[in-house]
Amino acid sequence: MVLRLVLGTVYTAMALGQLVSFGRMPSILAAYGLVDGVAATALAVTLIAGELVCGIWFLAHPRSTARTPVWIYAAVSVMWAALAVQAYARGLTVANCGCFGVRLSQPLSWIVLVQEALTLLYATVLLRAARPGPDRHPSSPYPHGCGPRR
Repeated sequence: MVLRLVLGTVYTAMALGQLVSFGRMPSILAAYGLVDGVAATALAVTLIAGELVCGIWFLAHPRSTARTPVWIYAAVSVMWAALAVQAYARGLTVANCGCFGVRLSQPLSWIVLVQEALTLLYATVLLRAARPGPDRHPSSPYPHGCGPRR
């Protein structure tokens, strides 16, 4: 529960920082060398939406074991990690990693890579703790609780 509250706070803060910096987010993301123009804007919208959804969910429902917000958190974490690792490996200079938009700016460095590794570790922990939805028992071979009638 504490991990969800911490991650909810961090991801909600990230999303809010990026929202108030939205005009700069496409250029911040373009510095990673993978996207530009409309694709960078679409990526910014995707990251912000994902961060808001999982961040608010974790804060509002810290005891929940639902998988959907955890998968969203994992997907956002993978996207940020992929951006950081490939840019760092290519030796690109990214003046602002963009995690909080223009707020709490930090350059891409090995410290950011450690932070990204931690988010992936947390995603793994959360995924292992999450349960399947209520409409399917984990050992049932039938989706949505459907099965042969008795």
